[in-house]
Amino acid sequence: MSRAYSDLAFTPTVRAMQTRMGSRSAYAPLDHTEDRRDALTEREAGFIHARDGFYQATVGETGWPYVQFRGGPTGFLKVLDAKTIGYADFRGNVQYISVGNLQNNDRVSIILMDYAHQRRLKIMGRVRMVGADDAPELMARLAMPQYGAHVERAMLITVEAFDWNCPQHITPRFTEAEVNEAVAPLRAELTQAKAELARVQREATNAPAVELRLGKGPLPLRISGVRQLTPRVRAYELRSLDGSELPPVRAGSHLDLPLRLLNGTLSTRRYSISSNPRRRDAYEIAVLREDAGSGGSAAVHASYQLDMVLHCGLPGNDFALAADADAPVLLIAGGIGITPIKAMAQELQAAGRRVELHYAMRSRLDAAYLDRLEREFGAQLHSYAADQHERLDPAGLIQAAAPGTHIYVCGPVRLIDAVHDAARRAGLPVEQVHAEHFAVSKPTGQQRSINVTLQRSGKSIEVPATETILDALERAGVEASSGCRSGSCGQCAVKVLKGKPEHRDFVLSDVERAQGALMCICVSRAESEHLTLDL
Repeated sequence: MSRAYSDLAFTPTVRAMQTRMGSRSAYAPLDHTEDRRDALTEREAGFIHARDGFYQATVGETGWPYVQFRGGPTGFLKVLDAKTIGYADFRGNVQYISVGNLQNNDRVSIILMDYAHQRRLKIMGRVRMVGADDAPELMARLAMPQYGAHVERAMLITVEAFDWNCPQHITPRFTEAEVNEAVAPLRAELTQAKAELARVQREATNAPAVELRLGKGPLPLRISGVRQLTPRVRAYELRSLDGSELPPVRAGSHLDLPLRLLNGTLSTRRYSISSNPRRRDAYEIAVLREDAGSGGSAAVHASYQLDMVLHCGLPGNDFALAADADAPVLLIAGGIGITPIKAMAQELQAAGRRVELHYAMRSRLDAAYLDRLEREFGAQLHSYAADQHERLDPAGLIQAAAPGTHIYVCGPVRLIDAVHDAARRAGLPVEQVHAEHFAVSKPTGQQRSINVTLQRSGKSIEVPATETILDALERAGVEASSGCRSGSCGQCAVKVLKGKPEHRDFVLSDVERAQGALMCICVSRAESEHLTLDL
C-alpha cells in the first residue's frame, strides 16, 4: 500500500527529479506503507479546528493555478467526518476566481499553517459546492453566528490525501491572542511590581492609599476603561454610575476632574472630552504625562484606575465650533492639543461638512489617536512628524484658506502664537480665529517667590518661584475656584486689593489688566513682592 499523497503528488516527472537530485530514496518508503493518510485522525481534526485561515489552490481553464487565502473565526473550517471537511464560504471581493475554476475542475489543494509552532498540514481533495439556501441543516453545522459576514455557499471537501510538512523555513509568527498568552505572566509580574512600588512610594511620602472615590463635583463618573494611546498618553473612559446617558456635549467641551497630587493635596485639572460628541454612553479624556509639569498629569497616571468614581464638574465649553454652518473650517492641532480637535473633526464630518485637519507631532509614536484619524479622514488629514523633519506651516495654511474660513487651533503656546501672528498678517478678523491653550505662557521676567495675603481669612502664604499661587493656596488648605489652569477660562480670576500683578493669562481683557482689579491665580504672578487678594 502506498501513501495517498505520494500517489497524487509524485508524478513520474517528479519522481525523476527526486532521483536526479538524490532524494528519491528518502521518499521510496512511502510507496510501501500501511499509513495511507487519506482519512483524518483526531490529530488532524484538532489542528484544523484551531486554525483561523488557510491557503487554497485551484486550477483554471488556462492551466494557471490560483492561490487564495480563506479566513474567518477560529474553527470556521470544520471536520465533518474522517473524509470530509467544510466551511461556510463568505462573500469576498466577488471576483469568483476559485468558484469559477471549480466549475470545471473540482480538485483543490490547501495548506493550513501554525506559524507559532512551525507546523503545516497539506490536504488534497475534491470540492462540492452547496448553495446557502439548499441545505439548511448543513449550513447550521458550518455557521459561525458570532461572525457577521454574508455566507454565499457551503464548500465541502472530500479528502483524497494529506501530509504533514517539516518545519524547515517556516518563520515563527504569533497572533495577538498568542502574544497575550505568552506575556500574561510578565504582565502579572509588572502589575505586582507597580503595586509594590506604589506602596513604597506611599510609605516614603506618607501619601494615602489610592481612593475609590474622589472629588466633590455634581457629576459622578466611573472609570470604565483605560487605554495606553502612546508611551506618554493614556485615555480614560468615563461612564455614569447606573449606565444612564450622560449630559450631551458639543465638540470642544471639557471636564474638570478631581485628583490628589502626589503630595496629598486635593486638586482639579481640566481635560478636553476627546470622544465623538455623538456618544451619550461615555466620555473619553486623554492625559499626557508631563513629568516636568505641576504634578496633575503624573497624579492621574499614578492613581486613576478602573472602577474609581470621580465626582467631576459638569461639562463646559469655552472652545465651541462657530454657529456659521456654511463657513469653511481649518483645524490645527499640536501634540496633545489633538484631543478637542479630534472631536471637532468628528462633529463636522457627522454634519456632512468638509474637514481639513492638520496635526503636528514629535513623532508618529507620540501621536495620540493618529491611527484612528487616518482611518476616519484619510486624505483630509495632514500629519507632520518633527523627527521626520516635517513642518506644519501655519502661514501657508492661512494664506491658502478660503475667504471666511474659521480657524481652530489647540496645542503648544508657540503653535498658537504662530497661528495668531499669521492670521493678523493675513488680515483675518479676530472672531475667525479660535484657540485653546494647554500650556502656560512663558514669564516675562525672572521668576521669584512672592508673598500673598488673603484679606478675608487673614492668612499669609509664601509662594515659591516653582509654584503657582493657586497651587500654593491649595497646599495651604485654601479652597479657590479653578478650571483650565492654563489661563484660558478665567474661572480662577480674583480681585487684587494691593500689589501689582504680572498677567500671564489669555482671557482677561486689556481693560481688566490695565485696571489691575483682577488676576488669574492659576498662571499669573506679581511684579511687586507682595499681593493682597480678596480671598
